Amino acid sequence: MLQKDKTEKKQMASKSKLSRTRNIGVVAHIDAGKTTVTERILFYTGKSYKMGEVHDGEAVMDWMPQEQERGITITSAVTTCSWQNHEIHIIDTPGHVDFTMEVERSLRVLDGAVVVFCAVGGVEPQSETVWHQADKYHVPKVAFINKMDRVGADFFSAVRMMSERFNSKPLPIQIPWGREENFNGVVDLIRQKLLTWDPSTLGLSYEFSEIPLDVKPQIERYREEMLEMLAELDDTFAEKYLEGSLLSEKDIMETIRKTTLSLKIVPVMCGSALRNKGVQPILDAVVSYLPSPEDVPPMKGINPLTKAEEIRISSNQEPLAALAFKIMQDEGRKMTYLRIYSGQLKTGQEIYNASKGKKEKIARLLKMHANKRERVLQAFAGEIIAVMGLKETATGDTICDEDHPILLEPIEFYEPVISQAIEAKTPADQEKLSLALAKFMEEDPTIKVKYEDETAQTVISGMGELHLEIIIDRLLREFNTHVNVGKPRVVYRETIQKKVDIERLFEKELGEKKHFGHVRLTLEPWERGNGVEFIRQIDGTVIPEEYFGAIEEGIHEAALSGCLSGYPLVDIRVRLIGGSYREGEASVLAYKIAAGSAFKDGCAKAEPIQLEPIMDVDVITPSEFMGDVIGDIHARRGEIQAVTPKGSISEIRARVPLKALFGYSTDLRSATQGRAVFSMQFFRFDKT
Repeated sequence: MLQKDKTEKKQMASKSKLSRTRNIGVVAHIDAGKTTVTERILFYTGKSYKMGEVHDGEAVMDWMPQEQERGITITSAVTTCSWQNHEIHIIDTPGHVDFTMEVERSLRVLDGAVVVFCAVGGVEPQSETVWHQADKYHVPKVAFINKMDRVGADFFSAVRMMSERFNSKPLPIQIPWGREENFNGVVDLIRQKLLTWDPSTLGLSYEFSEIPLDVKPQIERYREEMLEMLAELDDTFAEKYLEGSLLSEKDIMETIRKTTLSLKIVPVMCGSALRNKGVQPILDAVVSYLPSPEDVPPMKGINPLTKAEEIRISSNQEPLAALAFKIMQDEGRKMTYLRIYSGQLKTGQEIYNASKGKKEKIARLLKMHANKRERVLQAFAGEIIAVMGLKETATGDTICDEDHPILLEPIEFYEPVISQAIEAKTPADQEKLSLALAKFMEEDPTIKVKYEDETAQTVISGMGELHLEIIIDRLLREFNTHVNVGKPRVVYRETIQKKVDIERLFEKELGEKKHFGHVRLTLEPWERGNGVEFIRQIDGTVIPEEYFGAIEEGIHEAALSGCLSGYPLVDIRVRLIGGSYREGEASVLAYKIAAGSAFKDGCAKAEPIQLEPIMDVDVITPSEFMGDVIGDIHARRGEIQAVTPKGSISEIRARVPLKALFGYSTDLRSATQGRAVFSMQFFRFDKT
């Protein structure tokens, strides 16, 4: 009996710690103020003793030299802090499109997100991207409209843009008190109080006071709108609301939590992180409205032995299941970041990598605070932890208990769109270069490296010009590797324009054994944005089942290099419509070769063309320069998608070939006296 009581108490303690854990990411468009918000959070939770400013290059979370010099976040940094007896694990993510993969893999392992918007720019392109990435992984969100003190700040315009562009409904739970230089605080619609911060304490102390009488009717209207929206989305709340019952703070907050977790609404707050106003309510909202590991659905995976679907509940008592979502090099040693979904980890423990089918051993467990670390002996379900000693593990691998294996859904990676030739300056540099690039590829799966025999050059590919620039900068600083750098080049794709039927037979004697393979294929163009799809339209009576896998493999391997310039082939549908089989002579190798050569020859006859990467471009410019900007986009072979006036500025959305955008940043600044800004992200490969 005593043992049972002890077990129950232990489970209660574990449950309460889990329910008091939050794994959140701070995500946004570049320059919306994510890192500034995170720095304030660390200061107010006592994690940092001083506030680091991004513009001074002193932000704790931007610890890489490249981040400090450029004033941007490049790599997602992890830290842990406490608020109201809750443990909050925070990942501060990059906002620049070249580092979208950092956001993607962070959102894959997070339970909630704080999305930061600029009160002037509203919903900017990269904010849309991160929002949709969060939706893809069903991540509940709270929104913070930052920079309320800036000229042109408009809280209600930003909320309107959110409701127009996103599926979830924005629910303002605060209203700004004053705007631009007169922004002094916020009105809390739930408590019906005015909240102001004391600048002399750097915003550490704040107070609730009564709402001024002159704005009270307006505030009551906004509060009523908030209650109406909650009543529309929740039946229990609607009953109380329609009966005219007195709605307590608890009723309202519980309904906000429920509707946030079901992705129906996104609570919206506002403030100015740089002026130290509005940050503590973000922490309150994280604790009150975002999920703990217990609130998210159990993690699903496939048992690699039985191929059956299994689930893992977030609990220390369940078998171990964790996902490696990030690899970093720490002074030459490999550090693997894991999100533990269930079970526990201990230093020295032997674990199983289900993705690779190999055993690994944990040398050290580290709790991270940006690039600083704290050694721990144990880590539990719901935590984000760094591990030393995992030699084979790569990004997206599942770590589990060997007796209870499970494969979690891996992380999808983007294909690079730009490449650059580099060559080592000396033979000593060549050795270091190969080692360094291998480590970079392990850290960042969107970096691809290829050695070209004809030119004796190494070609690196990445997500954009800045991405490649950072790689080359890191080669010099971290590995002392000197390289000559060529001009950036666009990565193309190839496809076909017409339908063809093709037949190939492979018949050869290799090593005293006859090899026979014979296939008939139909190749046809497929819609843009797809790869190569294989469809078999024959059964095992024409060609036995065991050769279908080899035929498909032969086609996919042949698609890796096209017939025009050797770029990968995409957007092709391949149908296997016939062939033949010879008893005793048919072989896997022969069918693979026959299928590969049929595919290659078919593509050559099907009017192959080259596709180039097209980018979605978003320019925000003062309206007086709009004509010049649009004219320049047309000159770059771009297509205008939309022009949206926003007072004295205009937003221009266009699709432009990547090749035409090299140097665009400088040209745009020159044409607009440095006042326009732009961002771009990959749309698809297409002909122009």
